[in-house]
Amino acid sequence: MMFSGGVTPHRAPANSLAMETSLLESAVSKRSFVDLDRWMERYQQADPEAPAALVGALSPALLRFFKSQVPSREQADDLLQETWLRIHRVRHTYRPGEPVLPWVYAIARRVRVDGYRRTSRITAHETAMEILPEPRPGVEPRNPLPEFETLIAALPEAQREVVTMLKVGGLSLEEVACATSCTVGAVKQKAHRAYRRLRQLLQHRAEGGPAGGNQ
Repeated sequence: MMFSGGVTPHRAPANSLAMETSLLESAVSKRSFVDLDRWMERYQQADPEAPAALVGALSPALLRFFKSQVPSREQADDLLQETWLRIHRVRHTYRPGEPVLPWVYAIARRVRVDGYRRTSRITAHETAMEILPEPRPGVEPRNPLPEFETLIAALPEAQREVVTMLKVGGLSLEEVACATSCTVGAVKQKAHRAYRRLRQLLQHRAEGGPAGGNQ
């Protein structure tokens, strides 16, 4: 059974430091988590409508999660596809009545780790580079705010993971802790450090200075 991935998330324009909060808090459109849980239960019961409903609801956020972790869109698409295949294979392990998001993101996280190991074996000396947006014609505003994926690329991997789950995936602190096998306190600490670092980067950019600084 194959799933179609590759739904491109909506990117909200941002061109000033005043947009910081909306950027950091960008997330998938509001949806009923209860409905997702019910769709997963129906998926286990072989409801033919359930796979498409889950893929449509979760793929945009999962794709952005992978795009924040790997250097290319192609790799992110591959990981998304592998995640849905793996979800299909292990769907029987989901426990009805429990939140589906931590379960899904735990699988996505394992897929990402497996993909990293596989890629490392094939291209051990390849340098990962972030793909920056193409310059637009005309006059750009001074120091435009970078897009979400570009901005969080400056964070350590563990912080990128937490921020993406919270702000793109829409998970709660408790759900992120479950998906990453961490304590809620550890998740809060990573999120706090990540937001502090992002504020520093945005401030440096607004002032026209370097994006460096301590983490």
